[in-house]
Amino acid sequence: MTATDPALTALAQGWCALSLLHGRIEAHIERALQAGHDLSVREYSLLDVLSRQHDGEGGHLQMKQVADAVVLSQSATTRLVTRLEDRGLLSRYLCPTDRRGIYTNVSEAGLQLLDEARPTNDGALREALDEAAENPALAPLVRVVESVSVPAQTQHGRLSTPV
Repeated sequence: MTATDPALTALAQGWCALSLLHGRIEAHIERALQAGHDLSVREYSLLDVLSRQHDGEGGHLQMKQVADAVVLSQSATTRLVTRLEDRGLLSRYLCPTDRRGIYTNVSEAGLQLLDEARPTNDGALREALDEAAENPALAPLVRVVESVSVPAQTQHGRLSTPV
C-alpha cells in the first residue's frame, strides 16, 4: 500500500469522522456539565467510575485502573482526584491490607452532584448525537453508536455482559 492508496485514504477519512464525532459530543457535554454543575467531562467521568466501586474483595480500583477508565495518564488522574478532593467531592485513604495503596471514594456531596449531573450528561449526549445525525458524514457513525450494546463495567473494573 502506498500513501495514496484508496484503502488508506478511506481509513483516514473514517478515522477523521470518528474523531470529529467524538470531539463534538465531548464539547457539547462539556458545555452542559460546566453550565449546570461546574463539572468537566473528565470530572464527571471520574466521579462516575469511582461511584461504581464497592467494599468487597477487589471492589476498589487502583489508580492505574481509574486512569484507564477515564482515559488519562496516571499523573493527570492524580491531579484530577486532588482537584475533586479539594472541592470535597472525593476522599482518599490508605488501603487497609497494603499500606502502599491509596483508595479514593466519592463523598456524599460527590454522589449528590453526580446524581444531579447524570440527567444533564445523558441529555447532552442525546442532543449531540441527534445533531451529529443530521451531518451525512457522521450519520452512519451515530447509527453505529446507537446500535452498539457494550458490555457493562463491573464493580471490579472488568467487563461483563449486560443482564
